[in-house]
Amino acid sequence: MEDYGRFLALLASALLVGFVSVVFSLVWVFHYREGLGWDGGVAQFNWHPVLIITGFVFIQGIAIIVYRLPWTWKCSKLLMKFIHAGLNTIAMILAIVSMVAVFEYHNARNIPNMYSLHSWIGLTAVIFYSLQLFLGFAVFLLPFAPVPLRAALMPIHVYSGLTIFATVIATALMGFTEKLLFSLRNPSYSESPPEANFVNCLGLLLVIFGAVVLWMASRPHWKRPPEENAKILRPIGETPEGTEAESTMTDGSNADKSDLRISSEAARKQNLKLDEAGQRSTM
Repeated sequence: MEDYGRFLALLASALLVGFVSVVFSLVWVFHYREGLGWDGGVAQFNWHPVLIITGFVFIQGIAIIVYRLPWTWKCSKLLMKFIHAGLNTIAMILAIVSMVAVFEYHNARNIPNMYSLHSWIGLTAVIFYSLQLFLGFAVFLLPFAPVPLRAALMPIHVYSGLTIFATVIATALMGFTEKLLFSLRNPSYSESPPEANFVNCLGLLLVIFGAVVLWMASRPHWKRPPEENAKILRPIGETPEGTEAESTMTDGSNADKSDLRISSEAARKQNLKLDEAGQRSTM
C-alpha cells in the first residue's frame, strides 16, 4: 500500500475521534441532561443523539472504510461484503430506534413532529439510507444481479453512500443547535454556558471524523486491489464479463507455449543427432 504510515495515522485518528464523540454524547446526556430512559420523558429523547452518533455516524463511518483496511485484503471479497453490510445494518437499526424515541417523546409531550429542517433532512437521510442498504443487499450481495448492472450501479452506490454520510453529520449539527436553542434558557445559548461549549466541541469532533473518513474513502491508491483468481459472487449460470476473452487469450497463450516447447524439443533432438553423428565420424 502506498503511504501506509499516513493511512495508519489517519485510521487511528478516525477511530479515536469517533470513539471520543460517542463518549462526549454520553457525557452530554448524563452530566448535562437527565440520562437515558424509556418513559416518554427527556431521558427517552436523549437516546436520539446517543444512537445517532454511535450508529449513524461512527459505525457507518467504519463501514465506509472497512474495505480500505490493508490487513483485510487477504480475506475474501464476499466476507468483506458481509462485514460491510452487517455494520450498515447495525447503523440502520440504531437510527430507527433513535427516530422512534423522538416520535414517542414528541407525542407524549404534544410536540409537533416533522416541522423543522433538521427533521426533514434527518428523515430523508434515514429513508435513503434504507434504500441504499436494500439495494446493496439485492444487487451486490445476492447472486442474482447481472454483472453489467453491478458495474453500472457501483459508482452510484459509492457516491450516494458518501453523500448520505456527510448529510447525516450535517443533520446532527443542526440537531445540536436546535436542541441547545430550545433547552438553554438561563443562561441562554448565546451566553455560551458550559453545556453549549461542550456540545459545540462535540460538533467539531463529528466534522473532523467525517472529514477524515471521506478523505480515506476518496483516495484511489488506498482502494482494495482486485483479487486474483477470486471467487466472485455471480448470478447463477452467468459468465462474468471478460471471462470468455480471457479464456481465449489463455488458451492461445497456452497453445503458443506448447508449440514453442515442441519446437525446442525437436531442435534439441536434432542437435543430439548431429552431435552423435559427429562423434561417430570422429571415432
